Amino acid sequence: MKSSKPEERTGSIYERKAQVGEGTYGKVYKAVNTVTNEMVALKRIRMEAERDGFPITALREIKLLQSVRHENVVSLLEMMVEKSSVYMVFEYMDHDLSGILTHPNFVLEHAHIKHLFKQLLDGLAYLHKRGVLHRDIKGSNILLSNSGQLKLADFGLARFYNKHKATLDYTNRVITLWYRPPELLLGATAYGAAVDVWGAGCLMVELYTRRAIFQGQDEIQQLEAIYDIMGTPTKENWAEVEKLPWYELIKPSQEKESRFRSMFESVLPPCGLELATQLLSLDPAKRPSAAAALESDYFTTEEPEPVRPTGLGDLAGEWHEYESKQRRRKEKSQQSKTSDADKRI
Repeated sequence: MKSSKPEERTGSIYERKAQVGEGTYGKVYKAVNTVTNEMVALKRIRMEAERDGFPITALREIKLLQSVRHENVVSLLEMMVEKSSVYMVFEYMDHDLSGILTHPNFVLEHAHIKHLFKQLLDGLAYLHKRGVLHRDIKGSNILLSNSGQLKLADFGLARFYNKHKATLDYTNRVITLWYRPPELLLGATAYGAAVDVWGAGCLMVELYTRRAIFQGQDEIQQLEAIYDIMGTPTKENWAEVEKLPWYELIKPSQEKESRFRSMFESVLPPCGLELATQLLSLDPAKRPSAAAALESDYFTTEEPEPVRPTGLGDLAGEWHEYESKQRRRKEKSQQSKTSDADKRI
């Protein structure tokens, strides 16, 4: 029986083509396997600050990825050591969700959105069943192939957790700010799969609107952005909220009602709106699991049925968040130069 453990290699058979990302603790490159001619992603592990040896975060990610195998989770192919640098070698994916959502012309139909979101939840449900928290669900960590296959990636903040013991303490300094749930912003250190479900809810809305729903500049502003749309927490809608470490310190000065349904009822289909409302419940205990979300009316009865996205292979270039940001910087620079030239005329 073939082992699922990735191979280990000293020396490179890979030719780097371009940087396509920046992971939790290292740069990510597109490369070609010079033996098989297959494209791969090389994730270089930063070693500069590691006086005591191999970084513990990288060890955790490697161990975790060795233990999972699913069509909606990116595959670690092998480890490679080259000139004192260590690389994780992954299967290559052509785009990520953030990049695709910034494309000026590419349109996702409702059936395509449903198919992508189903794949995301399938991957999450698998991870949670295996006792894995991703802890950084966001668009740039959701990879897409030209054929419309979706895979969860970047497990640099992921960890195993005890599904049956929510009293264990974990750090709350995880999850990119715009996708961080209110319980972590209020100081919770005992948490479970609901933190990933919140991120999935954010991405569900983003798939329809093409912009992040909550956009704070710091933790306080992020909470305010959440409260402004979802309403403020009360004993009625979140029984345990007053027990959170920072609740009294940053308690909202006035109560707000949720505006979520009225804001998005014209954007999301009815059952989709209901599911998104549940996924973005302030109280983590009220959020459905990823597996339960897959059984919602949005997937089981509401039209249209999920359809794999088409046309991704027809796009000019590859669309990752990193490359999209590079394009925007280049465009701004050109616009600035043009503006300066116009002023001199």
